[in-house]
Amino acid sequence: MAGSAFSASAYAGDAPVAEINVTPLVDVMLVLLIIFMVTAPALTGNIDLGLPVPGGTSVEPPPKASLMVRQGGGFELDGRSLAANELPAALTSLARSAPDTVLEIAANADADYQSFAQALSAAQDSGIENISTPTR
Repeated sequence: MAGSAFSASAYAGDAPVAEINVTPLVDVMLVLLIIFMVTAPALTGNIDLGLPVPGGTSVEPPPKASLMVRQGGGFELDGRSLAANELPAALTSLARSAPDTVLEIAANADADYQSFAQALSAAQDSGIENISTPTR
């Protein structure tokens, strides 16, 4: 019986078929091709950005002040020691003299949380809007 390698008579019997079925592969490749064809124009589109142009004007950073909460409930504002009742007045005068001041509040490792919360509350009540913690 003369037949081609792909004829049905060549597969008679229980022998396994050793051909690769490429139909699922072609389906997946066509789907990927369509996805790339649809998304490629979106990826190459122009985005209208209004980027700043470097110029001769330089922006000065805002002044910084540091507030340290000490262990015994005391405070230290820019190296000046303050008691708890003096802190609100000192922060209010700082806020009036330079409204854009960045206040960095740090605490001693042994300071209690109530003193730190009191410092945050006094800073917010004084009108200081830029409150941060020191970066390490």
